[in-house]
Amino acid sequence: MPSDTSTSSTPTTTGYRGLLRNREFAGLYAGFTLTVAASTLSGFALGTLVNHQTKSPFLTAVSMYGATFAMVLGALTLMSVADGNRPRRTLVALQCVSLVCTAAQALPELPLVARFGLLLVLGFFQSLGTGTRMGLLAEVVPNSTYALARSLMNITSGGMAILGFAIGAVLLRYLSPQEVFVVATALTGAGLITVAATVRERSIRLTRRPGLRQTWTANVALFSHPGQRSLLLNLWVPNGLIVGCEALFISYAPHHAGVFLAAGSAGMLLGDLTVGRLLTAAQRRRYAFALRLLLAIPYLLFAIHPPMLVATFAVFIAGAGFAATLPLQEQLLELTPDPVRGQVQGVESAGRMTWQGIGAAIAGGVAQHFTAGTAITAVAATSIAITVLSRPFVVRARSVRVEKTNA
Repeated sequence: MPSDTSTSSTPTTTGYRGLLRNREFAGLYAGFTLTVAASTLSGFALGTLVNHQTKSPFLTAVSMYGATFAMVLGALTLMSVADGNRPRRTLVALQCVSLVCTAAQALPELPLVARFGLLLVLGFFQSLGTGTRMGLLAEVVPNSTYALARSLMNITSGGMAILGFAIGAVLLRYLSPQEVFVVATALTGAGLITVAATVRERSIRLTRRPGLRQTWTANVALFSHPGQRSLLLNLWVPNGLIVGCEALFISYAPHHAGVFLAAGSAGMLLGDLTVGRLLTAAQRRRYAFALRLLLAIPYLLFAIHPPMLVATFAVFIAGAGFAATLPLQEQLLELTPDPVRGQVQGVESAGRMTWQGIGAAIAGGVAQHFTAGTAITAVAATSIAITVLSRPFVVRARSVRVEKTNA
């Protein structure tokens, strides 16, 4: 359990405003916000640069999703550093690596091979940083407000992605991609300073030295636990497949894709706000299955090519289903021993991001042989099937949690 000192300063006031009165959470949140903004800007700049230089849709897509594939490497090798005995120092060091990688992308004559290499390095260390940040989050806020804190971060992540792409598009009309990388570097540096100035050091973690062996030991224990395994499956695969549906918006309706993406993001923000802020923990668990179905069912309409207004509304409604991650993340946290919380949450985040890339690749592969509408429908149906078939295992995971609590 987190030490008393980790929560004694946490405000008793509920709600997002109450969370932000906690200086450490406010620092983690501000650092996270700046990191997401920097990542979005740098990803957009790199994709634009690669497209201009190669005119290759494949390389452009890889430049946008390449970091997510590298994240799983961090989860499988060195994620145990997220639970080292000095998490603040670890997070600051990892953000220094991100700062260097982002700054290096601003070099004008850097070869593309080097740019892709930096992208992989950045994704690898970002996965470790995410695990460390989420491990600290579980200590900074009490368990009763953990879902609320994750909800705020999810909302911010979605909002900053929308703003980042919009601002990036404007900046690239007046600046070169290298100059946009400079802006991203400044944001990364600001996030680094914010975390270093607000988050205090903690030492309630592992006593053994983190490394490959420690990571594999914890990962084997994680995937050997049926409850945690089923929760990870539900957090990764259905979401990733629906991101694959979103990846086909341009192919489905080139002139309406921006509206679809905005509608999906708006639905996601509304869902996270409602589920994280207005529902109790018991209500979140009660509606979790319905939310997971809501994530995919509206996309079945694409089989009949509905009018654009109807399709846009369907995408908006489906976006709210992404809020199902909150109750699943709560359950995963409750099943996770304190000493490996950072590693497990890092694995969850890295796997979810990796499955977004996999989902996009699967959907794109199906669309190569069928229409985009058919591919969207087929991928959404697969998401529904996985959600339904895995439900008994998620319910069983909840039962295990209750038995442990009552023991």
